[in-house]
Amino acid sequence: MTSKLDNKVQAQLFTEARTFNAFLDKPVPDDLIKELYELMKWAPTSMNCQPGYYVVVKSADAKAKLNKALAPGNQQKSMAAPASVIIASDSQFYNNLPVQFPANPNAKDMFASNETLRDTTAFRNSSLQGAYFIMAARSLGLDCGPMSGFNNKVVDETFFPDGRYKSNFIINIGYGDASKNYPRGPRLAFADVVNIL
Repeated sequence: MTSKLDNKVQAQLFTEARTFNAFLDKPVPDDLIKELYELMKWAPTSMNCQPGYYVVVKSADAKAKLNKALAPGNQQKSMAAPASVIIASDSQFYNNLPVQFPANPNAKDMFASNETLRDTTAFRNSSLQGAYFIMAARSLGLDCGPMSGFNNKVVDETFFPDGRYKSNFIINIGYGDASKNYPRGPRLAFADVVNIL
């Protein structure tokens, strides 16, 4: 049986964690990114479909390509971040289901024959996996700056020209510079957004 995590862990993952717009000039090693993936991959997706696909943009050339797709307000902070991660979804995720979800032998055909179901499932579950990515990064001592504010069409044409993958959102990762944080915004109250029936 799992036990409640202590307050220090909860603080690192949630209550004291922040969205960072500025990062220290400290690289994020590839080994740490691999460790991050190896941790977050265990989080649940529907039918274990795992449609998430991740492009870690670190090189100057790749950053220049990404910069062309970013809204002006996201350009400077993304170019200064040690890494920007494109969270995308794999439109052909269902081809993995015979191995990933053998409990339903018809799962692959179900998605292959229903484009709406396939696209909705890919988007929903890649969004979940992007959130897991953030939590895994925080658990490993990294800070995150998730964002929209970019042209999906340009990102997809640049990084996924064959059309298989579709960008969902972007996360800047690194070691945050807390001195440049905005004041923390309030959160909605329990009574305003939770209805227990």
